Amino acid sequence: MALLPSLLLIVVGILLLFGGGEFFVAGATALALLLGIPQIVIGLTVVSLGTSAPELFVSIISTLRGDDAIAVSNVVGSNIFNVLVVLGLSAVVVPLRVKSRLVRRDVPLLLALSMSVWGMASGNRLSWQAGLALLVGLVINLVWEARTAGENPEEVGEFDASESGSPLGASLRLGGGLVLLVLGSQLLVKGAVDAAVALGVSQTVIGLTIVSAGTSMPELVTSVVAAYRGKADLAIGNVVGSNLLNQFLILGSCALLSGGRGLAVDPVMVSRDLPIMVATTLACLPIFWTRGVITRLEGGILVLLYGLYLAEQVLSSITSPLSDEFRLVSLVAVVPVVLVFLVWQTLRWLPQRRV
Repeated sequence: MALLPSLLLIVVGILLLFGGGEFFVAGATALALLLGIPQIVIGLTVVSLGTSAPELFVSIISTLRGDDAIAVSNVVGSNIFNVLVVLGLSAVVVPLRVKSRLVRRDVPLLLALSMSVWGMASGNRLSWQAGLALLVGLVINLVWEARTAGENPEEVGEFDASESGSPLGASLRLGGGLVLLVLGSQLLVKGAVDAAVALGVSQTVIGLTIVSAGTSMPELVTSVVAAYRGKADLAIGNVVGSNLLNQFLILGSCALLSGGRGLAVDPVMVSRDLPIMVATTLACLPIFWTRGVITRLEGGILVLLYGLYLAEQVLSSITSPLSDEFRLVSLVAVVPVVLVFLVWQTLRWLPQRRV
C-alpha cells in the first residue's frame, strides 16, 4: 500500500480537526451564552473540551472501528506530547510562572489519575466498568472545579454575550464544527491505519507519534501563543486540563463504548508508554517547585526528552540494530542526568518552602 496517500489523508484529517475544533467551540460557546448558561460552566466544559475535541473524536471513531490500539495510543501519546513538547516549547518561548493551585491540586490529581489508568490497564484491557468509573470521576472533578472556581472568579474566563450572534448562526457553527470533526477523525484514523500497513509498523506506534502529535496541535498552538502573550496560566492550565480530560473523558468514553469486549491495550504500552506518561507527570512537580517558574532550561530539557522518546519509538518499530545501543545510552547517561537535575531542583526548593 502506497505511503503518500496515507500521509495525505493524515494531513487533511489534522487540518479538518483543527478547523472543526475552532467552529465547534465557537458555536457551542455562543449557543450556551444565548441559552443563559453560566460562564463558569462554559469555561469548565465547552472551552476546556475545545482543544481535546480532536483526541476525543479520533479515539471514539477508532473504538467504533475496532482499532483500539489507535484509540488508546492517541490518548497516551497526546499526554506525553502535551507535557514534554507543548509545555516545554511554551517555556522556551517565555519562562512560565506556576500558580500554587497547580502544585497543590491539579498536578497531584493528574498524577493519581495517570497511575490509576496504568493500574486499570495492567491486564491489557480497560473494561466498561473502568470507563464508567473514569466518567464518574470526570463529573466529580467538574463539580469540584465549579465550586473552587466560584471561590476564585478571577480565574474564570470571561465571555462577551454580545458576540454570541443569532441562535441560527451559533447552531450552524456548532453543526459545521461537528461535521468537520467527524470527517477529519475518519480521514486521520484511515490514514493512520494505512500508514501503519505501508510502513510495516504497529498501529500503536503510529498512534503514539503521528496521530497523537497531530491531534495535540490545538494545545500546542494555544499554549505557545498564550505564553508569548504573557498568559502563563492559560498555557500551563491548557496542558494539565487537557491531560485530565484525555483520561477521564476520552479513555472513559472509549472503554464504555467498547462494551463487553473491553478496550484492548497493547502490552508494550503497559510496560513502556504508560509508565513514561506517569513519569513525565511526576517530573512536573519538582520543575514546578523551582521558585514557581518553569525556566527555559527546564523547557528545553522537556523537549529534548521527547526527542529521545520519539527516537526510541522509531528505532524499536523498524527493529534497528541501533535500538539496543540507544536504550543503553539513554539508561546510563541521559536518565541519571535528568534524575540528578530533578533532585537538585527539589533540594533548592525545600529551603524556600521553609522560609
